[in-house]
Amino acid sequence: MTDVPRLARWLDTEQQRSWRGLVMGTTLLFDRLDDDLRREFDISLVEYEILVRLSECDGRKLRMAQLADALAHSRSRVTHTVTRMERAGLVTRSVSPEDGRGILCSMTDKGYSLLRRMAPVHVNGVRDHLVDIVDPADLEALGRVMNAVADHLVADHPEMEIR
Repeated sequence: MTDVPRLARWLDTEQQRSWRGLVMGTTLLFDRLDDDLRREFDISLVEYEILVRLSECDGRKLRMAQLADALAHSRSRVTHTVTRMERAGLVTRSVSPEDGRGILCSMTDKGYSLLRRMAPVHVNGVRDHLVDIVDPADLEALGRVMNAVADHLVADHPEMEIR
């Protein structure tokens, strides 16, 4: 049996305009938020998100696999990032006492202190470059759209544990 290529269902002009707006807007927004954190704290947006996820967990710790899933990043990318953060004293890794197999990533007091200083910069950036410049109804619609996209894509990967 041969594979039959799926025919392209081309986007119409308005769909293409919306798609390109999404790509350009998210790229520029994430780059700006990343630049702000790097300039003031020498921390990337991904490193910030790791600290945020850990801060939201009991004991400020989470299994590495769950952390990767929560960020929707590959496990190897998260491992490399956590390695840099561990060298900076922001997190530590240890074997899970529950089963001895999983690796836990824990936020240090230094990491928590840095997160508390970074959070206002990040939140102000999100407000300045997204929340405060769009109509609240549009922001709610954007949230619904992106949650639907995330739900659809996560359903294709049931092994992911999005928190």
